[in-house]
Amino acid sequence: GKGKEHTCEKCNHTPLVMEEAVQPRKSTTYENPWTIPNLLCMCRILLAPFLGHLIIQQHFHLSLALFTLAGATDLLDGYIARTWPTQKSALGSALDPLADKILVSILYVSLTYADLIPAPLTALVIFRDIGLISAVFWIRYKTVPPPVTLSKFFNPCYTTAQLKPTLFSKVNTAVQLFLVAASLAAPVFQYTDSVLLQCIWYVTAVTTAASGYSYWHYGRKTVQVLNTRSP
Repeated sequence: GKGKEHTCEKCNHTPLVMEEAVQPRKSTTYENPWTIPNLLCMCRILLAPFLGHLIIQQHFHLSLALFTLAGATDLLDGYIARTWPTQKSALGSALDPLADKILVSILYVSLTYADLIPAPLTALVIFRDIGLISAVFWIRYKTVPPPVTLSKFFNPCYTTAQLKPTLFSKVNTAVQLFLVAASLAAPVFQYTDSVLLQCIWYVTAVTTAASGYSYWHYGRKTVQVLNTRSP
Protein backbone atom coordinates (compact mmCIF):
# COMPACT_ATOMS: atom_id res chain seq x y z
CA GLY A 1 0.00 0.00 0.00
CA LYS A 2 0.99 3.65 -0.23
CA GLY A 3 2.89 5.21 2.67
CA LYS A 4 1.10 7.86 4.66
CA GLU A 5 2.31 11.43 4.55
CA HIS A 6 3.13 12.95 7.91
CA THR A 7 2.87 16.72 8.26
CA CYS A 8 5.14 18.62 10.63
CA GLU A 9 3.27 21.57 12.22
CA LYS A 10 6.42 23.47 13.20
CA CYS A 11 7.91 23.78 9.73
CA ASN A 12 6.98 24.38 6.12
CA HIS A 13 8.39 21.10 4.88
CA THR A 14 6.55 17.84 4.44
CA PRO A 15 8.68 14.74 5.14
CA LEU A 16 8.03 12.21 2.41
CA VAL A 17 7.90 8.45 2.37
CA MET A 18 10.80 6.65 0.70
CA GLU A 19 8.77 5.69 -2.38
CA GLU A 20 8.17 9.36 -3.10
CA ALA A 21 11.68 10.56 -2.33
CA VAL A 22 12.57 11.64 -5.84
CA GLN A 23 9.16 12.68 -7.19
CA PRO A 24 8.87 16.22 -8.60
CA ARG A 25 6.98 18.83 -6.56
CA LYS A 26 4.64 21.53 -7.78
CA SER A 27 6.43 24.17 -5.71
CA THR A 28 9.95 24.69 -4.51
CA THR A 29 11.65 26.42 -1.63
CA TYR A 30 13.23 29.77 -2.36
CA GLU A 31 16.32 30.57 -0.30
CA ASN A 32 19.23 32.96 -0.36
CA PRO A 33 22.28 31.13 -1.77
CA TRP A 34 24.74 33.81 -0.64
CA THR A 35 25.36 32.52 2.86
CA ILE A 36 28.81 32.52 4.46
CA PRO A 37 29.11 28.68 4.43
CA ASN A 38 28.17 28.59 0.74
CA LEU A 39 30.70 31.30 -0.09
CA LEU A 40 33.39 29.35 1.78
CA CYS A 41 32.48 26.25 -0.25
CA MET A 42 32.82 28.25 -3.46
CA CYS A 43 36.23 29.52 -2.34
CA ARG A 44 37.28 25.91 -1.75
CA ILE A 45 36.16 24.96 -5.26
CA LEU A 46 38.08 27.88 -6.79
CA LEU A 47 41.17 27.01 -4.76
CA ALA A 48 41.25 23.39 -5.97
CA PRO A 49 42.71 23.98 -9.50
CA PHE A 50 45.38 26.31 -8.12
CA LEU A 51 46.35 23.70 -5.53
CA GLY A 52 46.54 21.05 -8.23
CA HIS A 53 48.84 23.26 -10.30
CA LEU A 54 51.15 23.82 -7.32
CA ILE A 55 51.39 20.07 -6.70
CA ILE A 56 52.23 19.35 -10.34
CA GLN A 57 54.93 22.02 -10.13
CA GLN A 58 56.15 20.29 -6.92
CA HIS A 59 55.67 23.31 -4.66
CA PHE A 60 54.81 21.01 -1.79
CA HIS A 61 55.44 23.46 1.08
CA LEU A 62 52.98 26.01 -0.31
CA SER A 63 50.55 23.26 -1.34
CA LEU A 64 50.49 21.89 2.19
CA ALA A 65 49.88 25.36 3.65
CA LEU A 66 47.02 26.13 1.26
CA PHE A 67 45.49 22.69 1.75
CA THR A 68 45.48 23.35 5.49
CA LEU A 69 43.66 26.61 4.76
CA ALA A 70 41.12 24.77 2.61
CA GLY A 71 40.56 22.27 5.42
CA ALA A 72 40.00 25.14 7.85
CA THR A 73 37.28 26.61 5.60
CA ASP A 74 35.62 23.18 5.51
CA LEU A 75 35.45 23.06 9.30
CA LEU A 76 34.41 26.71 9.52
CA ASP A 77 31.48 26.51 7.10
CA GLY A 78 30.11 23.50 8.98
CA TYR A 79 30.45 25.27 12.33
CA ILE A 80 28.72 28.41 11.05
CA ALA A 81 25.84 26.42 9.54
CA ARG A 82 25.31 24.51 12.79
CA THR A 83 25.60 27.57 15.04
CA TRP A 84 23.47 30.04 13.08
CA PRO A 85 20.31 28.49 11.58
CA THR A 86 19.91 31.39 9.14
CA GLN A 87 23.21 30.35 7.55
CA LYS A 88 22.06 26.78 6.97
CA SER A 89 20.62 25.99 3.55
CA ALA A 90 19.53 23.05 1.43
CA LEU A 91 21.91 24.29 -1.25
CA GLY A 92 24.74 24.02 1.25
CA SER A 93 23.85 20.37 1.91
CA ALA A 94 24.78 19.69 -1.73
CA LEU A 95 27.45 22.36 -2.23
CA ASP A 96 29.62 21.29 0.72
CA PRO A 97 30.11 17.65 -0.38
CA LEU A 98 30.43 18.83 -4.00
CA ALA A 99 33.28 21.15 -2.98
CA ASP A 100 34.94 18.26 -1.14
CA LYS A 101 34.61 15.98 -4.17
CA ILE A 102 36.04 18.57 -6.57
CA LEU A 103 38.92 19.29 -4.21
CA VAL A 104 39.65 15.61 -3.56
CA SER A 105 39.44 14.62 -7.24
CA ILE A 106 41.79 17.38 -8.41
CA LEU A 107 44.27 16.75 -5.61
CA TYR A 108 44.29 12.98 -6.12
CA VAL A 109 44.96 13.37 -9.84
CA SER A 110 47.73 15.88 -9.12
CA LEU A 111 49.28 13.70 -6.41
CA THR A 112 49.17 10.71 -8.76
CA TYR A 113 50.97 12.80 -11.39
CA ALA A 114 53.57 13.61 -8.73
CA ASP A 115 53.93 9.87 -7.91
CA LEU A 116 52.63 10.32 -4.37
CA ILE A 117 49.32 8.41 -4.68
CA PRO A 118 48.86 5.22 -6.77
CA ALA A 119 46.78 5.56 -9.93
CA PRO A 120 44.34 2.69 -9.11
CA LEU A 121 43.34 4.42 -5.87
CA THR A 122 42.77 7.71 -7.68
CA ALA A 123 40.67 5.92 -10.30
CA LEU A 124 38.52 4.38 -7.55
CA VAL A 125 38.02 7.75 -5.84
CA ILE A 126 37.06 9.51 -9.08
CA PHE A 127 34.77 6.66 -10.20
CA ARG A 128 32.83 6.90 -6.94
CA ASP A 129 32.61 10.70 -7.10
CA ILE A 130 31.40 10.68 -10.72
CA GLY A 131 28.69 8.22 -9.71
CA LEU A 132 27.55 10.38 -6.78
CA ILE A 133 27.61 13.62 -8.77
CA SER A 134 25.60 11.94 -11.55
CA ALA A 135 23.05 10.81 -8.96
CA VAL A 136 22.76 14.36 -7.61
CA PHE A 137 22.06 15.72 -11.10
CA TRP A 138 19.48 12.98 -11.67
CA ILE A 139 17.75 13.80 -8.37
CA ARG A 140 17.74 17.48 -9.28
CA TYR A 141 16.20 16.70 -12.66
CA LYS A 142 13.51 14.46 -11.13
CA THR A 143 12.54 16.94 -8.40
CA VAL A 144 12.41 20.19 -10.39
CA PRO A 145 8.74 20.93 -11.19
CA PRO A 146 7.99 20.56 -14.91
CA PRO A 147 8.66 21.96 -17.37
CA VAL A 148 12.37 21.53 -16.59
CA THR A 149 14.44 24.32 -18.12
CA LEU A 150 18.16 25.05 -17.86
CA SER A 151 17.52 28.30 -16.01
CA LYS A 152 15.29 26.53 -13.49
CA PHE A 153 17.61 23.53 -13.18
CA PHE A 154 20.70 25.61 -12.41
CA ASN A 155 18.99 28.33 -10.36
CA PRO A 156 20.64 28.08 -6.90
CA CYS A 157 17.85 30.13 -5.30
CA TYR A 158 15.32 27.33 -5.76
CA THR A 159 16.00 24.20 -3.78
CA THR A 160 14.14 20.97 -4.38
CA ALA A 161 16.03 18.44 -2.28
CA GLN A 162 18.30 18.22 0.73
CA LEU A 163 21.08 15.65 0.85
CA LYS A 164 21.94 13.65 3.96
CA PRO A 165 25.42 12.10 3.82
CA THR A 166 25.84 8.66 5.33
CA LEU A 167 28.14 7.97 8.26
CA PHE A 168 30.44 5.99 5.96
CA SER A 169 30.62 9.00 3.64
CA LYS A 170 31.65 11.34 6.46
CA VAL A 171 34.35 8.93 7.62
CA ASN A 172 35.54 8.42 4.06
CA THR A 173 35.87 12.16 3.41
CA ALA A 174 37.99 12.52 6.55
CA VAL A 175 40.21 9.57 5.54
CA GLN A 176 40.62 10.83 1.96
CA LEU A 177 41.60 14.32 3.13
CA PHE A 178 43.96 12.84 5.72
CA LEU A 179 45.72 10.92 2.96
CA VAL A 180 46.06 14.13 0.93
CA ALA A 181 47.65 15.89 3.91
CA ALA A 182 49.97 12.95 4.60
CA SER A 183 50.95 12.72 0.93
CA LEU A 184 51.68 16.45 0.68
CA ALA A 185 53.74 16.29 3.85
CA ALA A 186 55.70 13.23 2.66
CA PRO A 187 58.17 15.07 0.37
CA VAL A 188 58.39 17.96 2.84
CA PHE A 189 59.40 15.70 5.75
CA GLN A 190 60.97 13.03 3.52
CA TYR A 191 58.92 9.91 4.24
CA THR A 192 57.61 9.15 0.74
CA ASP A 193 58.56 5.46 1.07
CA SER A 194 56.89 5.02 4.45
CA VAL A 195 55.03 1.74 4.97
CA LEU A 196 52.52 3.63 7.12
CA LEU A 197 51.68 5.89 4.18
CA GLN A 198 51.10 2.84 2.01
CA CYS A 199 48.79 1.40 4.66
CA ILE A 200 46.70 4.57 4.46
CA TRP A 201 46.28 3.90 0.73
CA TYR A 202 44.54 0.60 1.51
CA VAL A 203 42.41 2.12 4.27
CA THR A 204 41.31 4.86 1.87
CA ALA A 205 40.41 2.29 -0.78
CA VAL A 206 38.25 0.40 1.73
CA THR A 207 36.44 3.51 3.03
CA THR A 208 35.88 4.78 -0.53
CA ALA A 209 34.29 1.49 -1.60
CA ALA A 210 32.26 1.26 1.63
CA SER A 211 31.01 4.82 1.19
CA GLY A 212 29.89 4.15 -2.37
CA TYR A 213 28.09 0.99 -1.25
CA SER A 214 26.38 2.84 1.62
CA TYR A 215 24.80 5.31 -0.82
CA TRP A 216 23.65 2.44 -3.01
CA HIS A 217 22.29 0.53 0.00
CA TYR A 218 20.46 3.41 1.71
CA GLY A 219 19.48 5.03 -1.58
CA ARG A 220 16.59 7.42 -1.20
CA LYS A 221 16.95 7.62 2.57
CA THR A 222 19.85 9.99 1.89
CA VAL A 223 17.57 12.43 0.04
CA GLN A 224 14.73 14.56 1.43
CA VAL A 225 12.59 16.27 -1.17
CA LEU A 226 11.48 19.70 -0.01
CA ASN A 227 7.90 20.81 -0.54
CA THR A 228 6.22 24.09 0.30
CA ARG A 229 2.50 24.53 0.69
CA SER A 230 0.79 27.01 -1.53
CA PRO A 231 -0.56 30.00 0.43
